[in-house]
Amino acid sequence: MNAQPRPVSWLALPAAEPRSQEVTDWAARIGWVVGLLLFVALLYWLMRQGWKWRGTLQGDLPEPAVPPASDGTSGEALLQASGRYHGSTTAGQWLDRIVAHGLGTRSRVLLTLSAAGVTAERPGARDFFVPVERLRGARLEKGIAGKVLTEGGLLVITWELGDRLLDSGFRLDHPAEQAGWVERLTTPDAARDTADVSARADGPAQETAPAGDSAVTGPYRHAVTPERDT
Repeated sequence: MNAQPRPVSWLALPAAEPRSQEVTDWAARIGWVVGLLLFVALLYWLMRQGWKWRGTLQGDLPEPAVPPASDGTSGEALLQASGRYHGSTTAGQWLDRIVAHGLGTRSRVLLTLSAAGVTAERPGARDFFVPVERLRGARLEKGIAGKVLTEGGLLVITWELGDRLLDSGFRLDHPAEQAGWVERLTTPDAARDTADVSARADGPAQETAPAGDSAVTGPYRHAVTPERDT
């Protein structure tokens, strides 16, 4: 008996390897790539021009003070922490970014609070110093222009530059320390209290003798009246 040929199953045939369509119009492909690169370059140029224009509009802002020389005249460091500086804005307007005088440049920062004020040392960017009489408080926020974190993840210090109030945002390497900065800077008389720390370090103030014929030089001491027997 002759064996009949078995039907060929298409499922048993190996699947053909997928092959991408060959590029035949190289001119069109190159044109699209060049156009995309030009579009990206145009966007970058527009952003850069907008940044420069914003800096021009903020030309009325005076330059921030430079940090005092590290010769001990600024007092002992009360608080110090490293972290990142995320920029400054007009106080209460977290989208109104300040770019003048390098304040718009993000960078690493070493933040120091002393009796003289707050020093921000920034490698690769301009350092700035906020005198203690210019400090206006601090709080925890979740974001500032161009940077959003978790609730309370950003330390925002409010200070005065010229006649404008600014908010500067910092993210410390150890975020748990940020509450201590807020506590130190949010009291109504924070500037005076901070300055008093250095005065107390020199010792208790001595009372001077009242003016008059019996006034003498040197520290004044209250007279001690001996007790009388009654």
